[in-house]
Amino acid sequence: MSFPRRPLFASLIAASLVLPQVAAAEEVVVFAAASLKNALDAVAADFQTATGNTVTISYAGSNALAKQILEGAPADIFISAAVNWMDEVEKAGLVVPGTREDLLGNTLVLIAHGKDAAPVEIKPGFDLKALLGDGKLAMAMVDSVPAGQYGKASLESLGIWPAVEPLVAQAENVRATLALVSAGEAPYGIVYASDAVADDNVTVVGTFPDNSHKTILYPAALLTGAADAADKAFFEALSTEAADRHFADQGFKVLN
Repeated sequence: MSFPRRPLFASLIAASLVLPQVAAAEEVVVFAAASLKNALDAVAADFQTATGNTVTISYAGSNALAKQILEGAPADIFISAAVNWMDEVEKAGLVVPGTREDLLGNTLVLIAHGKDAAPVEIKPGFDLKALLGDGKLAMAMVDSVPAGQYGKASLESLGIWPAVEPLVAQAENVRATLALVSAGEAPYGIVYASDAVADDNVTVVGTFPDNSHKTILYPAALLTGAADAADKAFFEALSTEAADRHFADQGFKVLN
């Protein structure tokens, strides 16, 4: 279900009309992929200022969040960085029918520590192992976290994976991957374009071909635990023009 885009002032007016009917200071609990942090924090700040309600966001790998939801964690909204983890939550009957939508897209990039790294062309046969030298390639968990899964699939598609697999340093999620490269603990890493925007201490040196991995999608849905108008209002706020600007500013592709 897609909600119409609305200008910021219209969104705030709509919120002010709806939320007086809600008990004061309602809390909206959001489980969101770690890569969304900067943009979603900004969207939440706008919403809190406009409505007086509180938005509490738990960021982690989509796999970890989905498992917590399946185990009964009290979340109102789930935004995943991969379709398969949202599928699991929906199959369990925990998504409000008709609310699931593909909210955003993203791009997979190779980042380097610092600001002086030379650009590279990522293509079949690209000698990433030589580029790494004695260093490690930081990636999110390649068998469970979406960013790691996309990265591994791309490296396999390009014929690079067998050579670099022994050099991969796996992190809990994509923001932990970013932190490894930002701190210089790994010279290179694979993250989303939106993560690279969020850190001034890394440089995008190459972009992975879109056809080397599945399309990166961020499905969002209202969960069956959502019980009040504030939950529904924040879910709708994710699809406003103001939210679009925050997401686009952080390197996401706005899809609807």
